[in-house]
Order: sequence, then structure tokens, then C-alpha cells
Amino acid sequence: MGSSILLVSFTLMVMLSISYEPLKWMGVNASDIPETCYHHCNQTFESSRQCFKWCQELARKDEYKIYGYPYSTNTRRVLAVLHEKGLSYNPITVNLIAGDQKKPSFLAINPFGQVPVFLDGGLKLTESRAISEYLATVHKSRGTQLLNYKSYKTMGTQRMWMAIESFEFDPLTSTLTWEQSIKPMYGLKTDYKVVNETEAKLEKVLDIYEERLKNSSFLASNSFTMADLYHLPNIQYLMDTHTKRMFENRPSVRRWVAEITARPAWKRACDVKAWYHKKKN
Repeated sequence: MGSSILLVSFTLMVMLSISYEPLKWMGVNASDIPETCYHHCNQTFESSRQCFKWCQELARKDEYKIYGYPYSTNTRRVLAVLHEKGLSYNPITVNLIAGDQKKPSFLAINPFGQVPVFLDGGLKLTESRAISEYLATVHKSRGTQLLNYKSYKTMGTQRMWMAIESFEFDPLTSTLTWEQSIKPMYGLKTDYKVVNETEAKLEKVLDIYEERLKNSSFLASNSFTMADLYHLPNIQYLMDTHTKRMFENRPSVRRWVAEITARPAWKRACDVKAWYHKKKN
């Protein structure tokens, strides 16, 4: 009888300690738990410990590492997503001007010799758009909702504009950025014949954008999404070149450009000093 009473008392004490300090009992630091985890994990008591530990690991975002260069358009694309989601990261500089991307040490990380390279624990990803979609999916409930997949129609529209950016907009604007902004960094001369030919092709693309943006605040919907974000790196550089006039001569495009380039997350993505100040490796 006495042993039964002791067992019941011990059980009650354990239950009380769990109820008052559930996270401590689970071996989890409460300060590491994102607020959004509490409701989800508390609804799954049978696996609460595993759930909270998973959330804790997810919250340790300094484990994210990004090999890149702060002037790189593709690096900035990923940085924009990280900042839109409020995620921290460990930047590791690959100096493209110095040729770091061609060194064996970096080629061992990415044989294609391109930045960015993104590390999430044992997962390694290359290609800025793949990294961006990975982050937006993993952290879909956090920060800006960059992937608007509420229905098949919204998904289709967004995927369409993401593809248009990749296949219609990016090839032209990347050429213009290279000729007018990047070449001077390397001490190379701009080929204005290439600039003029490329601008003529971009005129047609921007005419289509103008018509779309007359009836929509942003490309895929009336809210900012990944389809808009993907355009930012090249647009930012082109705003400091003669090509700027092509965006400003179209009222709806001009309004859209002003709005997306003013986003706080994008300004942080372009902050070169912050990249080097944050650098740990």
C-alpha cells in the first residue's frame, strides 16, 4: 500500500514538473523555440519531445552557410529570400574578381565553379532559384509568403512568371548587367553594340510587363511573391545604367520597380558592408 502511494506521489510530481517546465523536461531551450512551434507541438503530445527538438534545430539558423560574393546577382537573390524570411546565416566569401571560384578548394564544393552554394547541415544546394524555393518552402509559415500556392490557378500563374523571368527577362538583363556594371569591376570595356542589340530585345519584354502590371500590383498576383523577387538583382544594377530609362518610360513598370527595390529585405541583401561584418569564416 505504502509503495503504491509513493508511486502515485512520484508520478504526480513528474507530471507537475512537466506541466510547469515542459521544454526543460524535454531537454529543449525555450529561447530557441519559434513561437509558431508551440501550438503545433502542443497538439501532438505523443511526439512533443521530438517535435520541440525539431523546432529547436530549425531555429538554429546560423547553421545555414552560404558561399557567395556580395556583388553577385545570384548571391543577392538568395540573400533576399533569407531576409524576407528573417533567417540568419553564415556568409563565406568567394571573391569572384580574385578568381576564388576557380580554385580547387572551391571546385571541390561546386565543380561548376559558381556561386552561391548553400549548406543546410548535410544538404548542399547550388543554383540560386533552387535554393530560394527550398528556403521559401521549408519556412513557408515564416515571414513573407513568397510561394503563393493557395490554389492550382495561383500556383500556375506564379510558376509561369517565375519561368518568364528565367527564360525571357534574365538572359537579356544579365547581359546588360554584365556589360555595363560587372565588366567595369574587372577593368573591362563595355561593348555598346551588344548593349544596343540587347536593349532592343528587352523593349519587347518590358512592353509585355507593362500590360500585365497595369492590371496587377505585382507580376503573379496583387502581393509580392518569388516571381517579383527573382527580378531584383539585375534590376538593381540596371538602375545605375543607361538602361534605367527603359523601366522609367513605362509607368506601371516604374511603379513596380520602385516598390520592389524599396523592400527592407532587399536593401539588406544589397548591404555589402553587412556581409563582411557578419562574415565568420
